[in-house]
Amino acid sequence: MQTSLRPSARPALGLKSASAPKALRSVKVPRAVRVMSSSVSTASPAATVEVELGDRTYPIYIGSGLLAGGDLLRKHVPGNTALVVTNETVAPLYLDRVVAALSEGGEIRVEVVILPDGEEHKNMDVLMKVFDKALDARLDRQTTFVALGGGVIGDMTGFAAASYQRGVHFVQIPTTVMAMVDSSVGGKTGVNHPSGKNMIGAFYQPKCVLIDTETLSTLPDREYASGMAEVVKYGLIRDADFFEWLEKHVDALMKRDDALVVRAIERSCVNKAQVVALDEREGGVRATLNLGHTFGHAIETGIGYGEWLHGEAVSVGTVMAADLSLRLGWIDESVAARTLDLLKKFNLPVDVPECMTVETFEKLMAVDKKAANGKLRLILLKGELGGCVFTADFDKTTLAETLDKYVKK
Repeated sequence: MQTSLRPSARPALGLKSASAPKALRSVKVPRAVRVMSSSVSTASPAATVEVELGDRTYPIYIGSGLLAGGDLLRKHVPGNTALVVTNETVAPLYLDRVVAALSEGGEIRVEVVILPDGEEHKNMDVLMKVFDKALDARLDRQTTFVALGGGVIGDMTGFAAASYQRGVHFVQIPTTVMAMVDSSVGGKTGVNHPSGKNMIGAFYQPKCVLIDTETLSTLPDREYASGMAEVVKYGLIRDADFFEWLEKHVDALMKRDDALVVRAIERSCVNKAQVVALDEREGGVRATLNLGHTFGHAIETGIGYGEWLHGEAVSVGTVMAADLSLRLGWIDESVAARTLDLLKKFNLPVDVPECMTVETFEKLMAVDKKAANGKLRLILLKGELGGCVFTADFDKTTLAETLDKYVKK
């Protein structure tokens, strides 16, 4: 059985030039997603994307300087307490700003917990520090957990919010490209297990996602590039126009042109929001957002959490998925070549780490979350650019050929 997402399903949003997102105001917005643009000013979003989930619908605010004022953030904190969860890297940079934004007016008591930084700390032992702090501070069910950081902090804070007293409010403030365009949107939360990435977790939606692009000014180049792997993914699986726009503007994006970065984040969020609205709990179409992730998660687990960034592993996994798609005759050679070229231009790795073996890949891919009834299921490209399938119906000998090509051992 195959779940397909064809190019015709991609959002009808035009990105025809490098100008500010004016064109977005006059085009038809896809079902289940609303995009609103506004002029850029202090604490005012340049754009807002809404994730339509009925009475759990929430906004994604995108713009520069959004942490400068607290009104936008505080309106999504319904109680009088908040727990900010961050890490040792982000805390010196932005914690005071967020605490001040929440505390302004004196109506919200703000508590803080600072976790160690890195994927290797995304586990139950470290997560307990969040629960310990919440209990020590006597936080009740009306409190709001605020995730300030990248994907690891967002995933852990969301899982803590889903679990603490069986569910408290939750807000995302992502500070990396990866978190802004992917992990902060859609409600996937959790921690890693030694046997597999994100194996323990829950679907739990935030009250809002607040993306202040000013925080990218302190993001290291390697982290910035890592996030672009997920941006490229949207173009490959459902938005050919966006892929072509990325090809055209890759150099300016790598120079972190403010207007273009906002547009890339907005377009990515629109794609993610539409898919989440259609399939919140990953019963079918949402799985297509995991292009390259089965290979990528195997790499992250196999070499040790934290050795590679998530986007770096996904980049290699995307190249491997494109190669397998090409070998199956499902895509034209030009699609595979353009995929490889664009990822390289974003300074992302495209080769498997030398320490990985075919046996390690096979073992770890077998326990992937998308496997069903003992069958490995992959997201593969199919048809013209922007089309993909989620399927177990592929020749396993062809998969072996792809592994043999990329794995040195």
